[in-house]
Amino acid sequence: MRNTLPQRRQDLGWSQQRLADELGVSRQTIISIEKGRYDPSLPVAFRLAATFQCSIEDLFLFDEGATA
Repeated sequence: MRNTLPQRRQDLGWSQQRLADELGVSRQTIISIEKGRYDPSLPVAFRLAATFQCSIEDLFLFDEGATA
């Protein structure tokens, strides 16, 4: 699954640590989500959408060709 998280985070001028602190997760979790190595749980996806004031679908794009 691809995501727009890095661009949205950078648009706010936030570090990965700042976003992790906002969500109550580890910086490693943010890194893994941004790199597509980990798909967030539904509660984390909702919190991300609320943080960026957009829909989950605006953050995460299903890619049928992706294997991760």
